[in-house]
Amino acid sequence: MNEPKLGVDIGRVLIDGSAHPDGGDTAFFQGSEEVMLATPEMTGAFDAIARLTALFDGQVWLVSKCGDRVEQRTRRWLRAHDFSGRTGVPADNLRFCRARKDKRIHCVDLGLTYFVDDRSDVHEAIADVVPHRYLFGPQRPGTSARAHRVSDWRSAERLITAQLAKR
Repeated sequence: MNEPKLGVDIGRVLIDGSAHPDGGDTAFFQGSEEVMLATPEMTGAFDAIARLTALFDGQVWLVSKCGDRVEQRTRRWLRAHDFSGRTGVPADNLRFCRARKDKRIHCVDLGLTYFVDDRSDVHEAIADVVPHRYLFGPQRPGTSARAHRVSDWRSAERLITAQLAKR
């Protein structure tokens, strides 16, 4: 069996634009550098990812879909919030793609076996290559995805830990 490896989306999974002090989840994308850097992490995300990083022996990757400008902002946000230092995820364990379906390429390339993302279309794209998938956060009624639904990082960590223990 493959070594367990975890993939984590960034927007609305790691970065909580909806909780931005200036309001709205577009502040991260449209605001000044100061506004962007003030965007908080999702509640409990860094602590849960730090514990999961230990369980996954450091095999945790961030995989995000965005354009070049948001990629650069995301890199600065991760550094400013000391993501690597606080979670133990190596700074180089970061992949970007320009289309959501292309997250599949990174999942295959990295051999990811677990993935946390807030988009059902991503889960559909990776369903046959990533056996353990977690649809994160609130979803619209009728959203379907072949993934475990998790409302927050507490429930995600609990379910991922339980599934790792079954290995």
